[in-house]
Amino acid sequence: MTPTLLGRWQTRLLLLATVGTFISIPFAIGLIGFQPGIIYFWIIAYVAIFGIFWDIVYDQIQKRRWDRDWPALYQLLAGVWEFVFVVCGVKIIGFLPTPVPKEELPFFLIILHYGMVWLAVFIASQSIMRILFPRWRFHGGRWL
Repeated sequence: MTPTLLGRWQTRLLLLATVGTFISIPFAIGLIGFQPGIIYFWIIAYVAIFGIFWDIVYDQIQKRRWDRDWPALYQLLAGVWEFVFVVCGVKIIGFLPTPVPKEELPFFLIILHYGMVWLAVFIASQSIMRILFPRWRFHGGRWL
């Protein structure tokens, strides 16, 4: 399946809204880490918002490939790039507004949270989406 831009957006938003929220709940209530709060949902919102813009870039890269495919390795590299961008925005530069001051947010919790959400979303996109939405693969990633 070669995802279309609309398919990328729909899949990203669906998986972040469901799987990302489910993974973020233990962080938000303090079961994982020692800083409960809604900051983890803000991080997911930033990943979703910026990801919509990054998907335009990814779509252009995909169109320049000879097979117009987007292998899992590219998905991994995109996840690393988005992580760097979000960490710079939240923790290092602080240009993304968060309810917690950037100095009080532990760096390892951002890494742990983002890593768990990214891994869960990646696994869901490679398995659960194919089961719940069998036509998803054949409609360019669109599930509506």
